[in-house]
Amino acid sequence: MVSTSAAVRSGLHFLPTPTTQTLSPNQLLLPLTAIVNSQDHLEIGGCDVPDLVQRFGSPLYILDEETLRSGCRHYRQAFHRYYPGESLVIYASKAWNCLAVCAIVASEGLGLDVVSGGELYTALQAGVNPELVYFHGNNKSIDELQFAIETGCTIVVDNWHELETLARTKAEGGRMNGNPPSPIRILLRIAPGIDCHTHEYIRTGHRDTKFGFDLDQLDQVFAFVSQKPALNCVGLHAHMGSQIFELQPHVDLAGMMMRWMSKAAQYGLPVKELDIGGGLGIRYTEADDPPSIDEWVRVICEGVVRVCAEQGMPLPRLMAEPGRSLIGSACVTAYTIGSHKVIPGLRTYVTVDGGMSDNPRPITYQSVYRAVLANKLSAEATETVTVAGKHCESGDIVIKEAQLPQTHPGDTLVVMGTGAYNYSMASNYNRLTRSAAVLVNAGEANVILQRESYQDLIHHDCLPERLVEKG
Repeated sequence: MVSTSAAVRSGLHFLPTPTTQTLSPNQLLLPLTAIVNSQDHLEIGGCDVPDLVQRFGSPLYILDEETLRSGCRHYRQAFHRYYPGESLVIYASKAWNCLAVCAIVASEGLGLDVVSGGELYTALQAGVNPELVYFHGNNKSIDELQFAIETGCTIVVDNWHELETLARTKAEGGRMNGNPPSPIRILLRIAPGIDCHTHEYIRTGHRDTKFGFDLDQLDQVFAFVSQKPALNCVGLHAHMGSQIFELQPHVDLAGMMMRWMSKAAQYGLPVKELDIGGGLGIRYTEADDPPSIDEWVRVICEGVVRVCAEQGMPLPRLMAEPGRSLIGSACVTAYTIGSHKVIPGLRTYVTVDGGMSDNPRPITYQSVYRAVLANKLSAEATETVTVAGKHCESGDIVIKEAQLPQTHPGDTLVVMGTGAYNYSMASNYNRLTRSAAVLVNAGEANVILQRESYQDLIHHDCLPERLVEKG
């Protein structure tokens, strides 16, 4: 292993050091266990990254278990530190929902936020306690609602259509020994009308959003729910968006939501839970400077405690739903470099064997990433290149201006911070097979997602008999 001082002299400032180890995982570019080893290779979780590519192929998602668990513990411990009441950290699994990830966060004592029947099914198959599962979404189907009721998870109600549908639903899942079904446990989602600086596609708290009840509807909503014994409204929920660095909007949100908790109680609703969503950002490049998990939790807890004291209200069960800030920095994606195209005086394209099918965020959100060459980590960055994907789209650009050493076909390019919304938004565009994922820990690598095969691609295809060529 190269020493810390040698790493600094080589310009490896993106690697964790004894100083940066005090930061929370969302503030790091690479996973906590990342080092440069004696071969000048990037090593994560005790595993040599170029060797992982040789063993498992590329593109390859590499998830560091220690970083993911550390993020879970940072959140849990911060709530215990700053909040005198009951609290629950809920992983927003849309960031990356698969059996292994669900099992890890559940083993750390977190609940799970799901937004579809598929995510709910995966969570249950991973052994997550349904009482700790919260089912979100702005257009849940009848089948999904029934599935949620039968499993006993909490439904976060988003709109009038869903509220009226649930009020009419016979909750068969609660029936025991011929007794009537139990009331359906719900939270009400509110569109708080608080704006924050993030991409418009992932901004959800402002008034012009598809999510949640508008503030001017709430009295009518509370009155409706109070008259429906089939509905047990236990709390309120709001979420402002994703990849947020500001703290003040979260303070404003906490205060506003507590006032609506008080109003809901006036209608006789047994509201005891307050879910303030998630949205804390991560560091994708050196220019990013997100607050720490500890700082984010502290300002929210202090805001809720202050409002409760001012209004003489009991402390609610306080919940948060981090996703990206738990898993984003815990994963990297390793690619193999292929072709080069030099346009003199304009641009050099370096192509990798993946792109928008394994990471659609750059083409969707114009997201910016940081990359390194994992097989020559300390080599000086001498080139500015555009890292292009292999898909038939001019917009399939992974990184527009990447600072890299001289690259060659066969080099291993690693893109940092790919744990959130990469695998979960992956596709088979151009009929590329979806990438494999490995979980690394203490020198051991375990496959948690198999690489798809060509046979997998046509598994659900159907060819009508009349189109089959007769021999």
